[in-house]
Amino acid sequence: MVNSPWQVETSPQAGSPGPQPSLPTAASPPGEVPWQQALARAIRSPEELCRALRLPSAGPQGRAVQAARHFPVFVPWEYVRRMRPGCWDDPLLKQVWPAAQEDRPQAGYGPDPVGDLAARRAPGLLQKYQGRALLLASTCCAVHCRYCFRREFPYQEQPQALRQFQPALEQLAADHSVREVILSGGDPLVRPDGFLASLVEQLERIEHLQWLRIHTRLPVLIPQRVCPELLAWLKSTRFTVAVVLHANHAQELDAQVERTCRKLQRAGAVLLNQAVLLRGINDSVPALEALCRRLVDCRVVPYYLHQLDRVQGAAHFEVPVEQGQALMEQLRRRLPGYAVPRYVQEQSGAEYKLPLA
Repeated sequence: MVNSPWQVETSPQAGSPGPQPSLPTAASPPGEVPWQQALARAIRSPEELCRALRLPSAGPQGRAVQAARHFPVFVPWEYVRRMRPGCWDDPLLKQVWPAAQEDRPQAGYGPDPVGDLAARRAPGLLQKYQGRALLLASTCCAVHCRYCFRREFPYQEQPQALRQFQPALEQLAADHSVREVILSGGDPLVRPDGFLASLVEQLERIEHLQWLRIHTRLPVLIPQRVCPELLAWLKSTRFTVAVVLHANHAQELDAQVERTCRKLQRAGAVLLNQAVLLRGINDSVPALEALCRRLVDCRVVPYYLHQLDRVQGAAHFEVPVEQGQALMEQLRRRLPGYAVPRYVQEQSGAEYKLPLA
């Protein structure tokens, strides 16, 4: 099942580096708006995305509408403005465009590529690795990445209201081996700050929990999501906080995103980035080097480079492991160690993410 950010609440839950020119189109909404409004006005169809980017009709439109029926298009304007108008080959567009290949069955690809369903311990709670557990704090995202490993996840079965997380909180309180809680989803920052602050307050009452990790794409997609209310509860928590961002290409990290990263850092968060190795998007030494350098400029640690999770519909993004290993060898020659991510693969049932290089 695919979830729109507006199925649950009225207040939503759910190349070359540097900024790109704004799109000179009458369809482009003017200026910066509050993050909730940015979500509400997001692009929701292939046709609207084509109009926004003035894409030529002679392009890979094909069965895009059909692919979008199964997994809808959802892209904030703030992200679209960093795409190159008229360019089908734009690396940001490729991440969100519903390609015809998505409807072609591929051997070895399935609905649950990393074993999430087997890792459920309570409604909304997953635990795969020793010492840490993951709360599905939201069932929605601020963008529909076409390679998303949870694009087939049964979000309709997950908790929505805060009180519905009680069994998960009780499970965490009973397991003294867990020291870190990861807020994921969906994207947890699609939830209102009042909800998140209340959830974190309840987690703080569990004395053996020490670290809080937040996996989110929103500071990259809609930088104004990092608002005073969010910064306030981040600053007030007793937890050591790590915010794990998701950017795959340097073009995503414009000056506004960099300023947003600085706000999170001043609030006390350690910033990390997870990228996915994607064919035609970042599967070259120049693209990966530019991404890593830009992340360091933003004071974000390049944390992981993931081998693609084999979710059905995403086979056209896969890069062979041997090619990924060769790319990593070149990165190590070009960059200092702290700027080189770990190349890893998540495998169902494994006790940790497996290093590939």
